[in-house]
Amino acid sequence: MAEGSPDILENLFALINSRKDADPESSHTARLYAKGRKKIAQKVGEEAVEVAIASLVESREDVVGESADLLYHLLVLWSDCGVIPSDVWQAMHYRFGEDGIDGKKARPL
Repeated sequence: MAEGSPDILENLFALINSRKDADPESSHTARLYAKGRKKIAQKVGEEAVEVAIASLVESREDVVGESADLLYHLLVLWSDCGVIPSDVWQAMHYRFGEDGIDGKKARPL
């Protein structure tokens, strides 16, 4: 996998899934799973806020780092919800090219 490749999300998702039954004492991901979906969702919200704040008052590098944290926690949440990345890619593909309010109103999702 090339550095900066979008395949990183698929590979990270596979790694996250492999940690579901790992020891929470040795795996941050396993610890998140053990705390449950409510905690995972809370972390996604916290990270989203941190990205927003970084975009306003911090450096580009801070935005990159916070975005990586957000994507990681989002992938953990997807995994816990039984969502796989291709589900999201398919939804994005379906929405691709839709623009404006009328396009958004027409979406069934």
